[in-house]
Amino acid sequence: MTKSLEPTSSVRLDKWLWAARFYKTRAIAKEMINGGKVYYNGQRTKSSKMAELDAVIKLRQGYDEKEIVIKKLSEQRQKAIIAQTLYQETPESIVKRETYAEARRLNVLNNPAPDHKPDKKQRRQLIRFKEG
Repeated sequence: MTKSLEPTSSVRLDKWLWAARFYKTRAIAKEMINGGKVYYNGQRTKSSKMAELDAVIKLRQGYDEKEIVIKKLSEQRQKAIIAQTLYQETPESIVKRETYAEARRLNVLNNPAPDHKPDKKQRRQLIRFKEG
């Protein structure tokens, strides 16, 4: 079986997400689709769904939620530079992601971790405070 580099007319959604390097393995891509983390044209879908050009995909990766449009189809995983040509992220998605990232960064700066663990007396005070 030889694989050609010609553009394909249909590709499974889990295979396309793997080829576009959103997930490290097809199994993880399938798990995310079946777990409801991926929406295809605004609806939950199955991993066997055939991906189409200009379809809108909304997916979650960690804290980020991306909305992308399929520009090319591929069933082969290639270099990251080539994989980035398979899709285009919407401008609204980019702004939303940057806004949430900034909010997370500021929250970490405003609520720093304490310098040390509480000692026995402070732990007892915390327990009394929590119990009321």
